[in-house]
Amino acid sequence: MQFSIRPASQADSPGVVSVIQAVYEEYGFSWEAEGYNADLYDIEGHYLAKGHRFWVAEDSEGVVQGTTALKTFPTIPGGDGPQNHHGKVRIAGADCSLERLYVHPAARRVGMGIALFELVVEAARSDGCSRMEIWSDKKLTKAHALYEKYGAVRVAERICDDPDESPEWGMRLDLVK
Repeated sequence: MQFSIRPASQADSPGVVSVIQAVYEEYGFSWEAEGYNADLYDIEGHYLAKGHRFWVAEDSEGVVQGTTALKTFPTIPGGDGPQNHHGKVRIAGADCSLERLYVHPAARRVGMGIALFELVVEAARSDGCSRMEIWSDKKLTKAHALYEKYGAVRVAERICDDPDESPEWGMRLDLVK
């Protein structure tokens, strides 16, 4: 499958929702359109207007098949591991986070997930970020293998504030080469 990646706009919201809902259905996760997943219906307000970035991967027919986002923020204080920051477990020293990296089940094994991940890492580096935090549901073992292949280290765990209260791994990826 041929694909291309481009910055997302608000008009991509239905495609983004479709991809991520397909993954949620695959893993049996609950969908909460007006709660935990509300950001996907307002990409402009939750990401772009706040200076964050969001990308979509499209197949050769222009159908969204993959998503990812990068959030940047002031450095989370602390050392190298987990830190309680504003009532939530976060990765100390992180100044950015990987968000919403999903590939539709029918579009996997063509390098899309790798390309999306590499894009986010390079964008974070070009923005001057030094440490990325990655939170990922413990069920998503293939995603963890990808992150670890690029040097991410598991340093924490937490219960997500999603409707399923899913257990997550917290990973630290140092971006300075």
